[in-house]
Amino acid sequence: MMLTPKFYQDRVCLNVLAGSKENAREIWQAAEGHVLVGVLSKNYNSVAAAVADMREYAALIDNALSVGLGAGDPNQSAMVSEISRQIQPQHVNQVFTGVATSRALLGQTQTVVNGLVSPTGTVGQVKISTGPLSSTAPEGIVPVETAIAMLKDMGGSSVKYFPMGGLKAIDEFKAVAEACGRHDFWLEPTGGIDLDNYEAILKIALDAGVSKIIPHIYSSIIEKASGNTRPDDVRTLLAMTKKLMA
Repeated sequence: MMLTPKFYQDRVCLNVLAGSKENAREIWQAAEGHVLVGVLSKNYNSVAAAVADMREYAALIDNALSVGLGAGDPNQSAMVSEISRQIQPQHVNQVFTGVATSRALLGQTQTVVNGLVSPTGTVGQVKISTGPLSSTAPEGIVPVETAIAMLKDMGGSSVKYFPMGGLKAIDEFKAVAEACGRHDFWLEPTGGIDLDNYEAILKIALDAGVSKIIPHIYSSIIEKASGNTRPDDVRTLLAMTKKLMA
């Protein structure tokens, strides 16, 4: 079972949501395997139900599974950690304060575990109070370098930068990307990314020297009626990635 995602040219791996198992397989094929397929813990009533269903997803896509919170919901943190312990996916989405628990329960270092930090309106500063209790407390804001060091301390793999609002926080994103480049840490831009701004966002991360980038592209490529991610849009994203990295 593969525990490590398949990065295009060892640098970029897409992250998109699946509306069904058939959709997961279509997405994975459309991305030529350079994708992590998100399934949200929030959609299940129990850990046991999630584990049983996600195992079926994983079997269809060579374990390219991304266990999701559900819109960054901090109350899903413990459930995500327990699901991930049992299924050993390639990718785990976590709030900042849930990273160490997920890594410890996984019992290995290969699975990517991100830690959610948010824009603050100030370049070079990020909000790390994204956990179940801390998200309701006065904001915890630290320099991005400090957040990266803390994530490394906890066994995290990457910064999940959310919610970006597409290009709204672009100057802040540049500073985060440059810090990730300097400190050899992976980066996952998330929130409001679509086919129009994807290239600009990815180029910033590539130019900053980020070693591995996992852009999350969600609602903009989901067909509203079915809830499925459009495989053609995934093919387009892969083509854009290849063009930028040519």
